Amino acid sequence: MNLPASIPFFTALRFWLKLGFISFGGPAGQIAIMHSELVEKRRWISEKRFLHALNYCMLLPGPEAQQLATYLGWLMHRSWGGIAAGALFVLPSLLILIALSWLYMAFGQQPLVAGLFYGIKPAVCAIVLQAAWRIGGRTLHNRWLWGIAALAFIAIFVVHVPFPAIVVGAAALGWLGGRLQPAAFSTGGGHAGAAKSYGPALIDDDTPTPEHARFRWPRLILICGLGAVLWLLPMGLLVAFAGWTHFFSQTGWFFTKAALLTFGGAYAVLPYVYQGAVLHYGWLSPSQMIDGLALGETTPGPLIMVVAFVGFVGGWNEGTQMASGAFLSGPAIVFTALAGACLATWFTFLPSFLFIFAGAPLVESTRDALHFTAPLTAITAAVVGVIVNLALFFAYHVLWPQGFGVGFEWPAALIALAAAVALLRYKANVMGVIGLCALAGLLVKGLL
Repeated sequence: MNLPASIPFFTALRFWLKLGFISFGGPAGQIAIMHSELVEKRRWISEKRFLHALNYCMLLPGPEAQQLATYLGWLMHRSWGGIAAGALFVLPSLLILIALSWLYMAFGQQPLVAGLFYGIKPAVCAIVLQAAWRIGGRTLHNRWLWGIAALAFIAIFVVHVPFPAIVVGAAALGWLGGRLQPAAFSTGGGHAGAAKSYGPALIDDDTPTPEHARFRWPRLILICGLGAVLWLLPMGLLVAFAGWTHFFSQTGWFFTKAALLTFGGAYAVLPYVYQGAVLHYGWLSPSQMIDGLALGETTPGPLIMVVAFVGFVGGWNEGTQMASGAFLSGPAIVFTALAGACLATWFTFLPSFLFIFAGAPLVESTRDALHFTAPLTAITAAVVGVIVNLALFFAYHVLWPQGFGVGFEWPAALIALAAAVALLRYKANVMGVIGLCALAGLLVKGLL
């Protein structure tokens, strides 16, 4: 094919906007879309350069697909290209999820909506179990990593150890294991295979590093300083006007911590989110958390966008508690919910942009194949055990909604079993499974 001399900024902008609306299928599906469009069809970047960027993003906390889009946008069109690519990857999902969250809170108790979620909730349990199976199959290659996964499960399920402590403990075990048993902890990234060639590309294997992508200490210091301002300014304003214990301030602080603990993708941070938002803060109920994950699975964009749902519902519930009299009106409750969703999104994704803008020039300066370090390998192994705990947590609230021993939801159990078989045995499409389970929920409730 004939390649253009360069990639016009607005041509790239149209692609990133399109990607924001079609990026279903979780990280694997989103990365596959970018590979198909940018490497195979458009030939904007070579396979080797694409995998080089992806391997770096796999090492970072945060949503790797969104970070990859940011990296590629930055490589092609400097900082504004990275901002546009990363923001458009998130913005459509945020707007759609806010609209769905409002419908959920306003009409969630209607029989039709309740019937749909009766079928979707068991499917979510199966989806989380599939995530543990998929990550485990990619990570647990020996008895040492299986042992770390088992320890993590026991720690969170039996001892109720906080998720950050599990991450720190797993990293320490990985550091030690990397020195005592280096072969067992050198599994490497799941995308580090040999690169194929699809012909010449605009950014090819031997294309010189562009000037803006060269590492410079002043630029790194500037980016770190700007990142500090972008975090401190809104957080300082929230604390100054609302106080440290206010919902807005705690939302910013909580999701900042969550953004730095997402090694292993969105499913890794979900246990931390439910520990904090559900158990510690009480911003939403376990049932609402499951419903939020279901909505996140059915919308485009990174699955970690479920944080927008958590922020919206948390803001709605906080506003409702304050509206005991005429103190807070209906529009004010909606405003609190919208602010909660936007704050959760801002503080979750800000570190992702900073990681790319600060670290990508270092990556481009080496061009060496990157692999998971031993601590990161151990963290990913621990994530498997934590996700299994999350699946059990969801299953408990779906199958025994009134508490253990009060009543067992046999229809929900059968829906969950069917969804698990479809996903694990037949590799069915997640969206299709959710749709069929929603119909099953309507049938069980007698609404069809």
